[in-house]
Amino acid sequence: MEIVFTKSAPMPIGPYSQAVFVGNLLYSSGQIAVDNLNDSIEIQTKAVCENINEILKAKGLLLSDVVKTTCFLKDMSDFSKFNETYAQYFSHNPARSCVAVKELPKGALVEIEVIAEKGDYNE
Repeated sequence: MEIVFTKSAPMPIGPYSQAVFVGNLLYSSGQIAVDNLNDSIEIQTKAVCENINEILKAKGLLLSDVVKTTCFLKDMSDFSKFNETYAQYFSHNPARSCVAVKELPKGALVEIEVIAEKGDYNE
């Protein structure tokens, strides 16, 4: 297992890694918009996706290499607005789970974690 770290994404706010790389798979920790916590769901979603993109780039991966996302929303009434922004980043439609939760760290509105595969086509 290789720990993945980039200064281009926020530091973890607890005892965990931004991501780990095992075999040809990257597993990210849940990402929140640490610097945009007072902003709208759209702005927070964009920030989270940009952070995920930076973590992926640290291992030579692209957003299009994401095979699964798990999304957590503080309020399911944000689902449509969330989807509009999310679709700009994940237009290849990876598998996804999206659930509403009571609370997220730091009062965030959205958290996303991903699994991405590095195939021979990236090398």
